[in-house]
Amino acid sequence: MDSGDKHPIKIRPLQIKDYEMVLAWSKDDVFCVANGWEINRSSEELHKWWIQCVERQPKDFRRMGVEYKERLIGYADLALINNHTAELGIAIGERGLWGSGFGSAAARCMMDYATENLGITILTAETHEENIRSQKLLEKIGFQEISRIGFEMYKGKENQLIQYRFRYE
Repeated sequence: MDSGDKHPIKIRPLQIKDYEMVLAWSKDDVFCVANGWEINRSSEELHKWWIQCVERQPKDFRRMGVEYKERLIGYADLALINNHTAELGIAIGERGLWGSGFGSAAARCMMDYATENLGITILTAETHEENIRSQKLLEKIGFQEISRIGFEMYKGKENQLIQYRFRYE
C-alpha cells in the first residue's frame, strides 16, 4: 500500500530479516525513550521480541513495516481492533527522518489499510502532552483531540495523556 505523499512510502508485513534495522534503532537511546523501548536491551532479548512481532500478532493488533526506497524506516500499528475501531500508532526508527513528513505519510497509509482491509471507520490515538511533534502529526492528518485523561511516564517524567479520534464520514 503506497502513501501517495511527497515521500512514497509503503506499508508491508514485517519480516524476520528486518531485525538488523530494528537492532540499529534499539541502539538509539533517543528513539527508545520516545517510543517506550527499554534502553540497553540485549540483542538476544530483542531478537526474541522481534520474532514474536513477526510471527505471533494477536487478533486485535496489526504491526506493519514502513518502507521507503525499499528500506525499513519504521513501523505502524493498529491496536485494540474491535468491530470498526482501532488505535493508530506510528514509529519512525531513523531519527534523521523525524520531522520530514514520513510519520504523517505512514499514518495515512496505515489509515487506508485499516479502512480497506479491516473495515475500520473510527481511529483513535493517544500521545503525551510533551510530545508536540506527535500532536501536530495527528492534527495534520485530521484527528481531533477528544480528551485529556490519565498520566504516564514519558521521557522520564509523569506526563498528561491526550486522546484523539478520527471518524470516516
